[in-house]
Amino acid sequence: MTKTVQSAPQIATSTLREALPNQDAGFLWDFWYPALRSSEIKGQKLAKAVLLEVPLVLGRTLEGRTFAMRDACPHRGIPLSYGRFDGQAVECSYHGWKFDACTGRCLEIPSLASQDKLRVDRIFAGHYPCTEHDGYIWVYMTAPGSRAPENVPEAPRLPVFSEKYKITRLSCELPSHVDQGIIGLMDPAHGPFVHQSWYWRSRRSIHEKEKRFEPIPNGFRMSRHEPSSNSAPYKLLRYFSGEATTTMIDFVLPNMRLEEIRSGHLWFSSRATVTPVRRDLCRIDFVAAWNLVRWMPLVVPVFRSFAEKFLRQDQETMIKQAEGLKYNPHLMLIDDADRPAKWYFALKANLLESRATGAPMVHPMPGPVTLHWRS
Repeated sequence: MTKTVQSAPQIATSTLREALPNQDAGFLWDFWYPALRSSEIKGQKLAKAVLLEVPLVLGRTLEGRTFAMRDACPHRGIPLSYGRFDGQAVECSYHGWKFDACTGRCLEIPSLASQDKLRVDRIFAGHYPCTEHDGYIWVYMTAPGSRAPENVPEAPRLPVFSEKYKITRLSCELPSHVDQGIIGLMDPAHGPFVHQSWYWRSRRSIHEKEKRFEPIPNGFRMSRHEPSSNSAPYKLLRYFSGEATTTMIDFVLPNMRLEEIRSGHLWFSSRATVTPVRRDLCRIDFVAAWNLVRWMPLVVPVFRSFAEKFLRQDQETMIKQAEGLKYNPHLMLIDDADRPAKWYFALKANLLESRATGAPMVHPMPGPVTLHWRS
């Protein structure tokens, strides 16, 4: 993991690492993470994923309920994904041990003889809370060695504001630690250099900006405002509605950027998550919905083309950045353009501190603040 100038978060993370040397890779546990697209689980086939360096096997029961288990049989460790699934139970391919898919409880050990006293129902495979919506399979990743709380919070949902809307999804992998992916996601100054294009912005369009931010639970918000004049997609929305356009952007731990754009009766809602796969690999999942019903045949392919190009540009930049980060250079964060990154590191450190001590989490923002930068 790379160095940052944020000494307080480094201290907190180091303290946690000393206490839990085999568990900490700079990840945030006890949160929901998107594991797969819903379309990747078909019929009674098992699917594989890795979240926070934990191998998972996922599937859907005959009743349509999704499940997530650690992809390792507790007997000899062979991945359960090599086994069979009958719609209710997962059978290990090595010795035929069977596990209830939705609880992980062992149902059968074929090798046991009549005189054996082993309580099969007291054996469990690793199991995680799992749910499905927005076209994704979500998994609640509990910390190693701990159990999920009795009342698991609801998984994130993409906000939508009408019954009829169109939705689209994109994703890409970044060869970096999740921290670098997240601060890249919220970075306000790279646009004219990474995303140069005729329809977005160029270096010639750089000008000073002033944005108001406010604290929200587990995150911060760029308060509702009129979007930048050098962003053509916002202008397009205003063209269709004939009214003023405003946007509001939230960042919420552990990894979510949410944007809500309004223009009269028209709306656009998006969510980007940066999910840790390994400590050197993360994945961006982007989902967006909008109610431009009349223009959907035109808007959908155009929007997907724009979004795919944006993600590809970010991915290419992160690949280049990874070349430098592998040598562990000294890094720096500046004000005001890098203040959101500093808030992220402070939020993460303060959450870990709160969990370790039991004290209430301290928010790094004392109140609303106005930032200035050129972009």
